[in-house]
Amino acid sequence: MTGKYRHSIDAKGRLSVPARLREELGDSFYITIGLRHSLMILTEQGWAALEEKKRQLPLAEAQNMRFFFANAIHCVPDKQSRVLLPLELRQYAGLQENAVIIGVGDKAEIWDAATYDAMEQAFLTQGDMDAIFASLNI
Repeated sequence: MTGKYRHSIDAKGRLSVPARLREELGDSFYITIGLRHSLMILTEQGWAALEEKKRQLPLAEAQNMRFFFANAIHCVPDKQSRVLLPLELRQYAGLQENAVIIGVGDKAEIWDAATYDAMEQAFLTQGDMDAIFASLNI
């Protein structure tokens, strides 16, 4: 998954999923808490793979994932391609009216637009693109 998409969150907490991402996500997918107060979107297959990895962890490590699974929602977009983001997930991610959805390879992330814009601007200003390209052998 790739790309950056800007969408508003309506008064009921619904967010439209971009058409390009819907094609890659399929008819249903999962949303849960992500890194740095973002939300993570996983395909059905990605979710199943994550569950399998959890099953293989020692019990103490697997228990550390309880909040990740407890806050997950299974999503089936409505006819307008919207999903309802529960209040708890919106609060965790600081989502207000505007969101940015980005593709990051095998998953997507949902960010509060102002948070994402500040993070992206800081990276583009201060980030070391040479080091990133070097780590990827580009």
